[in-house]
Amino acid sequence: MKIAVAGGRAGRQNYFDALTGAGAEAVPVEHDRDISAYDGLLLPGGADLDPAWYGQANTASVAIDRELDELQFALAKRFIAAGKPILGICRGHQLLNVCLGGTLIQHIASAGRHAREPGSDEDKVHDALARGGILRELYGECFAVNSSHHQAVDRPGEGMIMTLVSDDGITEATEHDTLPILTVQFHPERMSFAHKRPDTVDGELIFRRFMRMTGGKE
Repeated sequence: MKIAVAGGRAGRQNYFDALTGAGAEAVPVEHDRDISAYDGLLLPGGADLDPAWYGQANTASVAIDRELDELQFALAKRFIAAGKPILGICRGHQLLNVCLGGTLIQHIASAGRHAREPGSDEDKVHDALARGGILRELYGECFAVNSSHHQAVDRPGEGMIMTLVSDDGITEATEHDTLPILTVQFHPERMSFAHKRPDTVDGELIFRRFMRMTGGKE
């Protein structure tokens, strides 16, 4: 299975390694292009979206890359229109919500519990509560995930259903009610394979489920 990975050069090898471990071929995509060669799309983590995409002035968004925004929105719309599976991680989780008409919180009040400390490369860890969907099926009702973000989903996009929430109320995962779209606020690529950690669940299960969504073997 060929999975397009759109942008997100920083830390991209982790996504490639996770997809490869799950049995996929990860293909970097740097330009809007024909998607017929791909079985799915992965939208990786990264810096904040330009709030203009969801009709807000910039009050707390940082490191905006408008060119990357445009690439990822264009590809997301192509895959959505084609009904092809999409996995959104962190920034990708937020971008898909906005792409479907939702909004974001530019800086959450509990950022100290969710964002890395300044100068640190260590993720935070917290519990999350599943309200149904794929993640409850994979991990049960309550489980620990990593965390490295200061923004979050506010109003859900059209068709997006919140399926996981942190213990302080942050949307940690969504699924679309009809399309093969799964998004997570945390970073399963840093919880799986060579990066598997003892204080969170195993992120490998998410990548293997994504392979099932694209028609590959789990």
